[in-house]
Amino acid sequence: MARPYDSIRTAAARPVSAEASVVERYRALPFAEEWTGALLALCNAGREKPLESVPTFRMDQVVQALAPDVLVRPRPNRYRGEGPGFWLYAPEDVPDPLPDAALKGLLGAWLRDLRPEPEFRALLSETRSALLEHPPRWQEGVPVELLRYEQPTDGGTAAPDPCQFQLTTDWLARRILALEPYDFGAGVLRFRAMPRGPRDKGAELVSQALAFEGDRGSEWYSVVLNITLQTVPFDPLPRFHVHSHIRRYATRVSAKTGRLYLPFGRRTTVLLRPRVPWLPGAPASDRFAVARLAWSKDGHDWVGGGPAGMLRGMSLTEAFPDAKAVLTDPEGWLKDGMRAAVLYSTAMGSHNVGAGLMTDQRSKIVEWALQARPEQLLPVPALVRSRLSGSTPGNPRQESSKEPAKTEEERRRAEARRSGTAFALRHLSQPLAAGELPLLEARLLWQTPVMRDTAIAALVAHLDLKGDGGVPASEEAYDGMVVLEWQSPELTVRLRCRRLTRSLGHDLALPEGSRHSREAVTTAIRDRRREVTAFLAEEGSASAVPTLALVEIDRAKDFTSADHDAKFALRLGCADAGVLTQFMAVPKKAKGYNSEKNKEFRAVKAWDDGLRQLGVRVHPEHSLGERLPEGMRYAAVWMVRRNQRSRTRWAGYVPVAVLVTPDPSGEGLARVEGWDDEARRWVAYPAMLLRLTKQAEVPSGTVPAPREGEAPVARLSWWADMKEQRQATEEWLQRVRRTLRGTATLLLAHGQNMRSHWTWLQDGNVVADKFRDGHAPSRRLDPDLRLVRVRTARNRETAQWWAVNPDGANGLAAHLWADPTADADSARVFWSTTPKARTFKLSVAADKLAPRVNTKGKVTIDTDKAAWNPGLVELAILGCHPEDGDVPEALALAVHQLRQAPDLPDALSLPLPLHLAGLAQEYVLPTLSAEDDEPVDSAADADPDTSAAPGVETAPEPDESTEGRSTLPTTTG
Repeated sequence: MARPYDSIRTAAARPVSAEASVVERYRALPFAEEWTGALLALCNAGREKPLESVPTFRMDQVVQALAPDVLVRPRPNRYRGEGPGFWLYAPEDVPDPLPDAALKGLLGAWLRDLRPEPEFRALLSETRSALLEHPPRWQEGVPVELLRYEQPTDGGTAAPDPCQFQLTTDWLARRILALEPYDFGAGVLRFRAMPRGPRDKGAELVSQALAFEGDRGSEWYSVVLNITLQTVPFDPLPRFHVHSHIRRYATRVSAKTGRLYLPFGRRTTVLLRPRVPWLPGAPASDRFAVARLAWSKDGHDWVGGGPAGMLRGMSLTEAFPDAKAVLTDPEGWLKDGMRAAVLYSTAMGSHNVGAGLMTDQRSKIVEWALQARPEQLLPVPALVRSRLSGSTPGNPRQESSKEPAKTEEERRRAEARRSGTAFALRHLSQPLAAGELPLLEARLLWQTPVMRDTAIAALVAHLDLKGDGGVPASEEAYDGMVVLEWQSPELTVRLRCRRLTRSLGHDLALPEGSRHSREAVTTAIRDRRREVTAFLAEEGSASAVPTLALVEIDRAKDFTSADHDAKFALRLGCADAGVLTQFMAVPKKAKGYNSEKNKEFRAVKAWDDGLRQLGVRVHPEHSLGERLPEGMRYAAVWMVRRNQRSRTRWAGYVPVAVLVTPDPSGEGLARVEGWDDEARRWVAYPAMLLRLTKQAEVPSGTVPAPREGEAPVARLSWWADMKEQRQATEEWLQRVRRTLRGTATLLLAHGQNMRSHWTWLQDGNVVADKFRDGHAPSRRLDPDLRLVRVRTARNRETAQWWAVNPDGANGLAAHLWADPTADADSARVFWSTTPKARTFKLSVAADKLAPRVNTKGKVTIDTDKAAWNPGLVELAILGCHPEDGDVPEALALAVHQLRQAPDLPDALSLPLPLHLAGLAQEYVLPTLSAEDDEPVDSAADADPDTSAAPGVETAPEPDESTEGRSTLPTTTG
């Protein structure tokens, strides 16, 4: 039985008061604004569309690689009203991190990189001479306030100075480096700092590489600490989060190619430590340098030529590492003092070291790191249990019983599934005649007889259907369409079984070769989409309401490449025919993989997930009684990422809204609807999913976000485009909000997903119990509306945590938690934790650094096991009506209970309505619209503020560096 923990502690610290102050002095280098005219003239020579600002990203990248002690800040943006500031910072005690001669050499290399064309050599020489007339000068002893800020926001939230997000976290990281090494019993961890650029959030420390001897020999990993500055709504004190995790290195070369496997189209980060400083005259640094490797025309190279690309022609003390040499002998470079360490990603294959740290070991590492805090900082107080009883819903998930009670329990569950399916189908179709049963119309598009028979049996068991439905006696009958049908007291089930022929489930038709243009991929998807629609139309069984198809198809890895994957085209083609899709993998047996063993489980799971797309859900009923308004509904808004997988990575956005209305019967039934903006009304959830496929087509002429490593050709236009997107989103939100009047509704929004387009959700803007969804000033919340913002651990915005156990290993606890220092009656921010996923059995006392003695007295090694911890989910009650009896803590507890769907084996990472809204993302896929004649050139490396579709918490916490960088303004909250 799980221990009933009374409190949890977060890996965070905060100032002792709003007046706490720390001032440090720096060497600082301003960007010479006198350069702007000459640089823009150079950049815009011969361009049809002139740049509005000078692109400094490549220069910033080189500074991080060659002078890692220098902190690179974003240049002030005059279009956002920012005044002049400093470009480069270095702590005062670092001796001359970037000598004048080296800086001038870098400037020359930068100019050549800006315009390498031979016809601009004369202009380049003139520009260089103009720049050297006003050389940049370091300013000594520049004071920087690291803790105190001018004043909180109108909502009472901390508003740190922008430079504090980078400089203060770096200062804390340097204090941690000054501690004695961390002793883990079998050795010590010695950390080094990573360089930080204008787009990096917080500071990062990396330990030395540790070897683990697995069944394939040595594999390597490090412990990583990240320090970030965060804010919490309505709290005037900022917080510093200390995140710890495992970073693994790729060292295993392919026997076939003789080099490290780096998948086509993927990038990886490489940590570098030169034996001597690359820049002549520069001091030695204890920090890592960083560069990135990727495919290039000639195989593999540093991204954009990497720092080496700008440094060709410069005199370096030591040659920059050769990309091919690093990929050929990655372990040799790593073992040589980590001169080069290639970061591992799961796309590179398996790794003997498991991801993540467990709670007890994490708590010890964090407690060691927090010894470095100054007297102006204190650990954030431990969070305590909510005052309200009943952490679980009124209809909690039932644990599986032992025989013989298990058989009766399964029968009751199947009956509940049939009732839920019938309830959902009644809201899909026209009113039924007296005595008429709802019809569940489904298709089974199969490729292998074994999976076909398994799927049929799974449907019968899942709904406890009686009889075989009319299964034919001979295999030959399946050469055509086979229709099976069952009757139950609640509904009729009709299943159309048909082999997926004509290679519809195989590779998309693409030209030979490893590289395919975006236009070629889009054309192949469009052709297959039409073929699938025509294939389904041949059945002559069109339905007026959405139906479901279970499709047997290969795994993504089994296609020739990611470009050849046919799933997207199949989903779009089925949707055009009014059919929702759920995929299940073709059973295969290969080295390290055998999907034949669990085919029954996968088939049941596929039917379960498919029925949920039809709106079949068991709603978690709150247990709060009169503490919540009677008949309260739950609405959720989500910004669906559009064209995520496109060749050019154009980042568009489609807003989605879902409305969940619990049925008053009290049986866990609920009507699930989605917003149809074209019809200006709520429609059945599956109907919304099908209509979203129209949004999969991206119109031409859209403006891309600037891509990392490339000059933003139309950056100002991109900001103007984002302004238009925000305006369109808020107008869409106004239309949705008007339909919610008249009935008590709790509106949910995911902070990291939605705030880039609905800016009211940002910590810097929000004011309690007010609302803004347009250009008009904020106003009182509508009388029937409550607003809750959900924030997850993405971007490390919520802290890591552990349940406090004074008598043993710190563990995990599931509950709603509150800040004991906040006023209990007026507190607006709470935190939700859920149990560990059942698929992860690793002990909370697991040790990833050294062997340990387990509870049975045996020595065990945990390094090769994946660690997993539920994330800390922040629930901020941004708007409610206390004067009418609303209790913010009760609203938070209701949202916490929405994460515990009774029909799922594990808790959701998000409340159920947000989960449903996020799943709509699967129907907004990357294709070009028909009017496009050619692909859109884009520079977006990743769209920043859109999470992947949420799901059940079954994956380990990430331990690898994120490849994408934010292209939006950094916002807290």
